[in-house]
Amino acid sequence: MKQTLGYLALPLLMAAALTTPARADGETIAVFTKNQTNPFFQTVRVGADNMAKTLNAKTLQYIPTKPDSIPEQLSQIEDVVVKKPSAIVFTPVDYKAMVPGVEKINDAKIPVVNITDRSAGGKFLSFVGADDYSLGLETARFLLKTLGGKGNIVIIEGVKGSLTNVDRVRGFNDALKENAGAKLLASQPGNYQRLQALQVMENLMQSNAQIDGVLAANDAMAVGAIEALDGANRKAQVIGINGTKEAIDAIKSGKLLASGDYNGFFQGCLGTMMAIRSLRNQPVIAEIVLKPTVITKDNYQPFDVPLEQRSCPTFEEASKLGGK
Repeated sequence: MKQTLGYLALPLLMAAALTTPARADGETIAVFTKNQTNPFFQTVRVGADNMAKTLNAKTLQYIPTKPDSIPEQLSQIEDVVVKKPSAIVFTPVDYKAMVPGVEKINDAKIPVVNITDRSAGGKFLSFVGADDYSLGLETARFLLKTLGGKGNIVIIEGVKGSLTNVDRVRGFNDALKENAGAKLLASQPGNYQRLQALQVMENLMQSNAQIDGVLAANDAMAVGAIEALDGANRKAQVIGINGTKEAIDAIKSGKLLASGDYNGFFQGCLGTMMAIRSLRNQPVIAEIVLKPTVITKDNYQPFDVPLEQRSCPTFEEASKLGGK
């Protein structure tokens, strides 16, 4: 499936300074993601595997057993530096705390591509990610438009201080400011976890007799909020972010109003593509920032496709998606 998505791609550059000599194929790409609990990162991993297979390379997945664990990801970096893969595709569990780890990778002369969460430091061949502020803004605007620009709203945030959460919640709040009839009742963290969001929502319902809309910073938390609402036999419009299969199914059934998507599958594809191309001394795109798509009951069909049946974009397609 070729999905239609918008990109902002920065100029092409030859990444000779950070690459190893040209190789035919068979490279090993170490792919770092943040956890196994957020389905978004599964889409990233499948995209990376898909692209590696297409280019006759292979992946080595590094996933903390404890979600978003800084000590564990630092330990995994120690391991990967010893194993010395051909290149690394890296999502930091914390964009600031993992900078020393990135610097160790740089010192080991292993080429590295940054995806999803932009690192606060270190040297990278390329960045592939999304505009989280726009993602929050557009999904919240859709919710508020559905509610007629009014109602009692709660926000369930991700991990406090994480870059994705800061930007998405900033987008949520700016959309709320555009609607004078909307009232923000509370903004509390669910740490991107379904169960924690369920518990947060249960507490919010005990404190607030009327909740009309829920802005969740990812789909897993949106699903947790829906479970809490169902358990209390209450209704509210809920939106999430990530465009996961679970979210698509919930949109189809009418449980979830919408999900903001920034295509984790493409992020995995393109991050791996840039890593492999650099190893083969081919041009890479220095920065790709995916534009958001708000998935609703009216446009979910292109996203209702199993990950294994999706196709990565070609370099030529990626190059045509826009640039600075």
